[in-house]
Amino acid sequence: MLSSSLFCSVSTSPSFYKPTLLSLLPLFLSISPTVPPSLPQSPPSLGTESSCSLLLFTSFIPCLPLVVGGRMLPRRLVGLLGLLVLCTGQEQSGGGEPCDNFTDLNLSHCFMGTSLYVRLLLYTRDNLDCGREINHQHLASQSLFNLSRATAFVIHGYRPTGAPPIWIDHLVRLLAEQEDMNVIVMDWNKGAANLNYFTAVAYTREAAHNLTGFIMTMEEEGASLSSVHLIGVSLGAHLAGFVGANLKGKIGRITGLDPAGPMFTSATPEERLDPSDAMFVDVLHTDMNSFGLRGAHGHIDFYANGGADQPGCPKTIFAGKSYFVCDHQRSVFLYLCALNRTCSLTGYPCSSYSDFLDGRCLQCEAFKPASCPVLGYDFSRWTETLLRLGQTKVFFSTTASLPYRKLSYRVDMVTWNQYLRWGVVYIRLHSGRSFTEARIDHKLYRLEQYTSTRLLAQFDEDLQQVQKISLRINTGNVIGPRYKIRLLRIRFTPLDHPERPLICRFDIIMEENMEVAFRPLPCDSRL
Repeated sequence: MLSSSLFCSVSTSPSFYKPTLLSLLPLFLSISPTVPPSLPQSPPSLGTESSCSLLLFTSFIPCLPLVVGGRMLPRRLVGLLGLLVLCTGQEQSGGGEPCDNFTDLNLSHCFMGTSLYVRLLLYTRDNLDCGREINHQHLASQSLFNLSRATAFVIHGYRPTGAPPIWIDHLVRLLAEQEDMNVIVMDWNKGAANLNYFTAVAYTREAAHNLTGFIMTMEEEGASLSSVHLIGVSLGAHLAGFVGANLKGKIGRITGLDPAGPMFTSATPEERLDPSDAMFVDVLHTDMNSFGLRGAHGHIDFYANGGADQPGCPKTIFAGKSYFVCDHQRSVFLYLCALNRTCSLTGYPCSSYSDFLDGRCLQCEAFKPASCPVLGYDFSRWTETLLRLGQTKVFFSTTASLPYRKLSYRVDMVTWNQYLRWGVVYIRLHSGRSFTEARIDHKLYRLEQYTSTRLLAQFDEDLQQVQKISLRINTGNVIGPRYKIRLLRIRFTPLDHPERPLICRFDIIMEENMEVAFRPLPCDSRL
């Protein structure tokens, strides 16, 4: 289902592929993520109802080069430059006391350009359905603002159509569930709502100066900087970093959700989000090969599916708007899911995603007695270790949809076949009539006499009672004789449920490209 700020209809022309207005380059950031069905719906008093049309045209917009300031634009940007969204919206009226809602602009404001104006909207457990604007200079004028509580700031990114992001209300609610805190939405839609992306980038410094002054006023009136948490999405992640740098890194925490890449790929640490910007910085990457920023920029960096090309997201431009926005907005979905506790996304420290998939990084010795780090709000179990380690990269894989979590097994095989074979491995777990399959096909595995091979098998479903296992090794051999492969032992170690027993099977003889099924046994027993 499309949200009110998403595209509703598309009209295409052959000129779609011509580069047009460079200032439209990250138009994807104006699109509000589709709300996952398990998350709470927006209250009527905060909702909007819009009708939209998407037009592709190039006749009156001057063409501009795709290399600006020595920086090459991401490949997906090329197809996105000719998009304009025309939307008309009507705010739904709600009963009760008027609320201070997020600024709702339209495309005419974006065409003309907006000047920066920052509003701070307060939400607490007492007014989750109705924001209250805080006076920057007179904090005491808002009685709901309790400086003895922790305060989380939610900072959005670029909004070239002026539409409010629908995910803000969900994020506010889920943060309020974590603890009794002040949740403040930094509404800089006037400034972020410009067709010229570079104008919005320039405004981040001024907006950061504005928020810095407010936080300094909070401190003067008794708030602790260590209790401040900034959560920035895309361009908002760098804005949060600027605030942290202005405050000499003394704020408690910054969370960056897929920090924006365009105009920041060659930036120095002072020009982007950096670990020195807060006492603790955690970052989630989902679109590094397009609209997100490559590299490591926090004390811990989570790389979902390697940080790019998320499962279920379109791979071709023919899918329309989803091709441009899906990977980038997945960072918001994953964070909401983690806060909602509907998924547990464990990150494994590793040097690369390929090493993680090879099963080389499935130990978390540095964090014991704690587990491997888990994406989410509470990092108290890992903070001390992460600060000691400096910068840590952790990797995890997800499914294409909620609840996103994959069930992982470490699989150790010892082969004893006469002839050298290369192949990929397919494993099915069965429980009654249900089954789930792992395709370990990112590379060819070498299978030869007395060779130990370690695999990472990741399944979409959790079958608690595994009654049967099916195994197939596909070598691609379609002509000639089928060679036999002998497994002296295969062992399955559940990584997500260490309390579950290890299961094994011994001395299996199988043919390449043919499936063999067996009943798993406890690893301390034999046939």
